[in-house]
Amino acid sequence: MNQGTRTFGFERISQPVAPLHRYLRRQLRSLGVGVLLIAIALYGGMLGYHYIVGLAWVDAYENAAMILSGMGPLASPTSCAGKIFAGSYALFSGIAVLAIAGVIAAPLVHRFLHRLHADAETRK
Repeated sequence: MNQGTRTFGFERISQPVAPLHRYLRRQLRSLGVGVLLIAIALYGGMLGYHYIVGLAWVDAYENAAMILSGMGPLASPTSCAGKIFAGSYALFSGIAVLAIAGVIAAPLVHRFLHRLHADAETRK
């Protein structure tokens, strides 16, 4: 770890804005983490829709993707366990999408805010 940087690799306000190649690498890493989190959330939803609700794998994928994207369910569960799962997965998905968007947007927002506050004297 470079001296003077934080755990997540962002520069401090007293440091100059990171070069473009470092920012792009940071943005790609955040995008990769976001895609991984989406895949995990989608797979969890597929497992639930397949084993708890009883849908075929393709239908489980379709329902999980629709819920995770905010579009809404296609198949309505008939069992009590299926309804509890579907409601819980919908609540989880709403929070997960916001959190994942934050992970993906963090480097961009940090760079924008750092440019606003970076002191011109620190750029050499």
